[in-house]
Amino acid sequence: FICPDVRAGKSSSKRQANKDKYSVLLPTYNERENLPLIVWLLVKYFGESGYDYEIIVIDDGSPDGTLQVAQQLQGIYGAHRVLLRPREKKLGLGTAYIHGIKHATGNFIIIMDADLSHHPKFIPEFIQKQKEGGFDVVSGTRYSGNGGVYGWDLRRKLISRGANFLTQVLLRPGASDLTGSFRLYKKEVLEQLVDRCVSKGYVFQMEMIVRARQLGYSIGEVPISFVDRVYGESKLGGNEIVSFLKGLLTLFATT
Repeated sequence: FICPDVRAGKSSSKRQANKDKYSVLLPTYNERENLPLIVWLLVKYFGESGYDYEIIVIDDGSPDGTLQVAQQLQGIYGAHRVLLRPREKKLGLGTAYIHGIKHATGNFIIIMDADLSHHPKFIPEFIQKQKEGGFDVVSGTRYSGNGGVYGWDLRRKLISRGANFLTQVLLRPGASDLTGSFRLYKKEVLEQLVDRCVSKGYVFQMEMIVRARQLGYSIGEVPISFVDRVYGESKLGGNEIVSFLKGLLTLFATT
């Protein structure tokens, strides 16, 4: 004999799980070579896992024809799966997320890079982790478990490790990888965080985790393999490093 209330609770929970939808935000700038591959991989892994999803491409006026490639992909996979929400020029990562959230119909948001450094094969693990712990945020980590970085030279690895170490010492965020940008958020949580974040560039991702802890949101982590971009040039330069250090000190002083 099964208690009706228990049975009803289980079926209700299952219905909610079936209603979950995942909106993947892909901010792009000069990613015409990478975009077809990342979209194909997203379609493949979402299709295999059975989760409902949509892919929102937010192109910031790429001169290499990224938007035209996105339009072709929309024709292949359908407008219900690939949504195009372009902007005229580069306006920053934070505003790209705000723009994408406005058009997202999912109750969960996944943010990731479009340059193939984040493999969609980890997304089912993110989703499973969130369901197991009811986490508000699930972050991919390169610095815990079997996570790692591949394709970087020693300089880039030292910069990343050094940035993460400084962040851990100064901010004590309770998360192992603050500078990564492969994450799953409850939609309402991401809206709250973006509304409160003031940083730009590479500091933005770090501030998101710091603010999440401040607001009492729960954060789960999934080890990931980060692979350097396959096509195109890295956007990390001296200016970004200086901006990161300034932003880190600002967060230290204000949080």
